[in-house]
Amino acid sequence: MQCKAAVLESAPGPLVIGEIDVDSPAPDEILVRTVAAGVCHSDLHFMEGKYPYPLPVVLGHESAGVVEAVGDRVTGFAPGDHVITCLSVFCGRCDYCLSGRPQLCSKEGVLRPASAPPRLSRDGQPVHQFLFTSSFAEYMLVHQHGAVKIREDMPLDKAALIGCGVTTGAGAVINTAGVRPGETVAVVGCGGIGLSALQGAVIAGAGRVIAIDRVASKLDLARRFGATDVINAAEVDAVAAVRELTAGGVEHSFEAVGVASAAQQCFDMLRPGGTATIIGMIPVGEKVEIDGPSLLQEKRIQGSTMGSNRFRVDMPRYVDMYLAGKLDLDSMVSGTIGLEGINEAYDELKLGEVARQIVLFD
Repeated sequence: MQCKAAVLESAPGPLVIGEIDVDSPAPDEILVRTVAAGVCHSDLHFMEGKYPYPLPVVLGHESAGVVEAVGDRVTGFAPGDHVITCLSVFCGRCDYCLSGRPQLCSKEGVLRPASAPPRLSRDGQPVHQFLFTSSFAEYMLVHQHGAVKIREDMPLDKAALIGCGVTTGAGAVINTAGVRPGETVAVVGCGGIGLSALQGAVIAGAGRVIAIDRVASKLDLARRFGATDVINAAEVDAVAAVRELTAGGVEHSFEAVGVASAAQQCFDMLRPGGTATIIGMIPVGEKVEIDGPSLLQEKRIQGSTMGSNRFRVDMPRYVDMYLAGKLDLDSMVSGTIGLEGINEAYDELKLGEVARQIVLFD
């Protein structure tokens, strides 16, 4: 099957719109017609060459769609099912999966063997699949353990946001950090993931939720998502401001920018016994430095991979929260585009003014 896709040919470089070939489903695979895909900052790291990836590759990883066909060993999916895809594809048999940490799965058997035809190709040559999804294409061919069936009354354009941003941001708060009712929280960066972390803190019952960004419009949006306080880091020292607001620091901080200096700020704004959770993708080679004596105050810094998710459980719950009015996805959408507008969308993302743009497919 041929379909239109956005291909990264060189890095740094733009995405090139063109035709690719998508193979038929293998026994454990499902073919999904892509309905919507979020424009996530993570892809930009690869476009800018800050993270390496084999080329050429179809980017995109935050998506929702409709099942078109299934392999003969697939269970739980049928043509017509509405699904969210997830890069946290799991094998179900490695130590991580069996110990309840499928987000760290070793991915045994979720890729096709080298002797098999590639899932994606062009002119007879393989095209790499990005993070097991490649959702900047009209069709996705994924392992059955890389998708979850959802309610059909869930709008698929909003469901796409759950595929990465919501699961990563809210999950970091609820799953990774385990924020408890009444605790103080600071979120550095109010893009799609940061705003999801803010909502996760509100859902968890945090007593005070402080939003930090350098763009005033994003701070206005953060208030809509439940921030009790906002700090414009372009105008004041964010660490000093947090310490002043909280009489010494927060119990939890979350870095949602992907910058080493922001991660260090998150650690510095903790009170004794606090935890800094790093969500953003800090570029390869950058280091985070912390003051050694601070560790004697039992301060902690930790990473979070896709919100420590168990997406087959978490994502349907986020869907229920949205439909019950407890999770605001509508306000996260800055605009919608067609696939042809993908490079312009990433140019806007670089400016830092937008939360989430969504690619809609016909």
